[in-house]
This record gives sequence, C-alpha cells and structure tokens, in this order.
Amino acid sequence: MERLQKVIAQAGIASRRKAEELIVQGKVKVNDELVQTLGTKVSANDKVEVEGVPLEREEPVYFMLYKPRGVITAVADDKGRKVVTDFFVEVPQRIYPIGRLDYQTSGLLLLTNDGAFANAMMHPKHTVDKTYVAKVEGLVKKGDLNEFKKGVELEDGKTAPAKAKVISRDTAKKTSIVELTIHEGKNRQVRRMFEALGFKVLKLKRERYAFLTLQGLNAGEYRELTPHEVKQLRQLAVT
Repeated sequence: MERLQKVIAQAGIASRRKAEELIVQGKVKVNDELVQTLGTKVSANDKVEVEGVPLEREEPVYFMLYKPRGVITAVADDKGRKVVTDFFVEVPQRIYPIGRLDYQTSGLLLLTNDGAFANAMMHPKHTVDKTYVAKVEGLVKKGDLNEFKKGVELEDGKTAPAKAKVISRDTAKKTSIVELTIHEGKNRQVRRMFEALGFKVLKLKRERYAFLTLQGLNAGEYRELTPHEVKQLRQLAVT
C-alpha cells in the first residue's frame, strides 16, 4: 500500500505537491469514489482516476548502478551537476535512488520506481548490510576496530554495532584501508564514524549491498536486478 499522492506522482501525472492539490480539489477518484483525504493509501489493484483519466501505472523496475565519485544521488540538481539518473537516459520509467551515497563516495547504489520496495530497503528496523571500503589517514588499530564494533557516538545518536576489519596499512604514508559493514543509513554515516575516531576519509566506496556486488560493472555502468535478486532483497527486509 502506498499514499495516493505518491502513486499519482510516480505515474508522471504531477509532482507530489501538485498531486496533493488535485486530491484536495476533488479531482481524484479511487474505485469510482471521490477521495479528498490526504494520506489515503491504495494498492496495485485499486483503480485510480485523475480528472476522469485512468492512471496507468509503470511496471516496477529495479537497477544496480556503480555510482562514480562526483555525482549527486538525486534525480535533479539545481546547480546543474551530474545526477545518478543521468546514467539511465534510455530507461523510460521514472526511477529514483534508494538511500544515498554522498558526492565523493562511489559504489553500489540501487534505483527503482517501486516505493514499497524502496521503503522496505531503507526502513531502520530492517538489517540490510552495506559494506564499504575506506582509505583513511592514520593507522587504524585493533582498539579502533573495537569501537566500531561497539557503536560510535555521533551527534545524532550512537550507531548500531558495525563489522570492521583492516585490509592493509601503509606505515610509511600513515594510511589504512578498512572494510566497514553497517545496516543503518544515517547521513554521511561512515565518514562521520571514522571522523569521530580521529580518522579522515580519503576515499570511500560501497562495495556490497546485502549479497549484491559490483562484479562486472565499471564506474557509471548499471544492470537490472534479476527477479530472484529482488525476491531475496524483499526477504531480507522482512526478517
């Protein structure tokens, strides 16, 4: 079930705010009945009409992108910077990213037009693992790894316990490469976790999302998820 205004927006009829105006103005029907209450939820089986025209819903699609650095995780940018949907010009559906990777972070990003699926992936009660590899200034020690595993105090609260391991350390350059697995989605969380422990992140890449990896993709390339992969992700979000 999804909010009516969101379904209208996803169908490309209007923005979500405009869709809300159409509902309040009495221009939307669900199953031949006038609906003017914001927050009304509809299922895929409900018949929706906007100003007398039946809504044609897009088939759900699911993609995995290898996001390069220097790209905004959004569908548009008011400063004219490159956004992740620029890589999908041949995809007719109105897709959007699930969660975020910040401007300077590369790696695995999911995109879809399925709101229920996106919400399930991002819901804080679900433990979908996301694995990052970071190159940081400083030599990360065992005690630092233990801090990650206990949870790190940030200004917006303590993080959940993370899995962490050192992949390599360069004693001459005083840098470390660390693998960190989290299941939360706080803003710039991985960078802030390292910063809280005194390590500046030089490079950051999301290597895995649950069981998905970037194998076979170069930066800027994408592929569609298989039905089995989508099913597996759904199962992870309900366990």
